[in-house]
Amino acid sequence: MQIWINEQRHDVPPDASLFGVRDQFRPQADVMIVNGFPETADLPLTENDRVVLIRRGETPSAEEFDALLTARHTPGVHERLKHACVGIAGAGGLGSPIAAALARSGIGKLVVADYDVVEPSNLNRQMYFIDQIGLPKVKALAATLARINPGVTVVTHIVRLTRDNIATLFAEVDVMVEALDDARAKAMLTETFMSHFPGKPLVAASGVAGAGSANTIVTRRTIGNLYLVGDGETAAAPGTGLMAPRVGVAAHHQANAVVQLLLGDVPV
Repeated sequence: MQIWINEQRHDVPPDASLFGVRDQFRPQADVMIVNGFPETADLPLTENDRVVLIRRGETPSAEEFDALLTARHTPGVHERLKHACVGIAGAGGLGSPIAAALARSGIGKLVVADYDVVEPSNLNRQMYFIDQIGLPKVKALAATLARINPGVTVVTHIVRLTRDNIATLFAEVDVMVEALDDARAKAMLTETFMSHFPGKPLVAASGVAGAGSANTIVTRRTIGNLYLVGDGETAAAPGTGLMAPRVGVAAHHQANAVVQLLLGDVPV
């Protein structure tokens, strides 16, 4: 029979088992994944099973890394995400964790725009490190994403977004993400992108501040291809700051909405 081992098709005996395949193809492997699930016990294999064999602590090749992502996702899902391009306007509290989540999900290309630099006050919620203080956010983020998933292409723009450059910067994206702080900038980005690309979905956020219930963060479709994440009310204000847990919940709602859209589903 034939099975997939690290995304390569191989002929194996009809009575092949997981441990037998490991011993034959990668004896030192101590991480074994079968059809998307980690396995620690021996088990019989069947036709077209997908097995990934990884040695813990060993940096996999680019091909093996891609295979591991495929194994942990549904294989057809990974192929669709790998060929997608997502735009992210803003690389702060929302944009940086969104980018990290999408990189971990195997999105093939990210286009990220932000004019700001990393500062100490960002570290309470943004995907940066103390040794990146002072660097342009998009450059620091690109370096972090390369450590997460070197297979993702990250296009960075150190620029303030305006009505005149949005269509050019994000012309190739399949899905757009609004991850800006300023209310006027959020509205401008949304209006401009939707007017230029009415057929492309945009995932925005509003109402993510404070330490209130995370269960009030929801995803809903508003008008056309615009999807809005948040509670729609809780803005940053004196006594109501931006904190990693709730901002992170919203960011991952946005990232999940992007994945759903790319797979042809309606975000909920």
